[in-house]
Amino acid sequence: MEKKVTKKVAKVAAKAPAAEEPKKETAVQAPVKAAAAKPTAVRKAAAKETAAEKKAPAKASAAEKKTTRKTTKAVTSTVSVQFAGKDYSQEALVQIAKDVWQYDLGKAPEDFKAVELFVKPEESRVYYIINGNEMGSFLI
Repeated sequence: MEKKVTKKVAKVAAKAPAAEEPKKETAVQAPVKAAAAKPTAVRKAAAKETAAEKKAPAKASAAEKKTTRKTTKAVTSTVSVQFAGKDYSQEALVQIAKDVWQYDLGKAPEDFKAVELFVKPEESRVYYIINGNEMGSFLI
């Protein structure tokens, strides 16, 4: 049995050095090929990223276009309060609130930023909240 094992080992040993030499050559050539292939792969990957970046802004601009179309279609409205033979428009009520702000409260007109108006016709009174913190009312 030792002879059979020895013969097999001898055959494997004889084939092994021969097999190792081509591996060394291919090992030396493989990194060169791999190094040559890597920049190409990197370039392709960079090209794909660039292409993806170019596509993304195009989608965003399309979304922006849709958004701008929706915002350009503004609804116009007119509010008018009529009672006891009186007629007040929204603009007239806001102007009265501005006058109260400036003349009655003694505040600067440029500080008037926002107003909420609540009309109570049965009391002939408009309640206001100016800039979210100044509350009061005036007669109409």
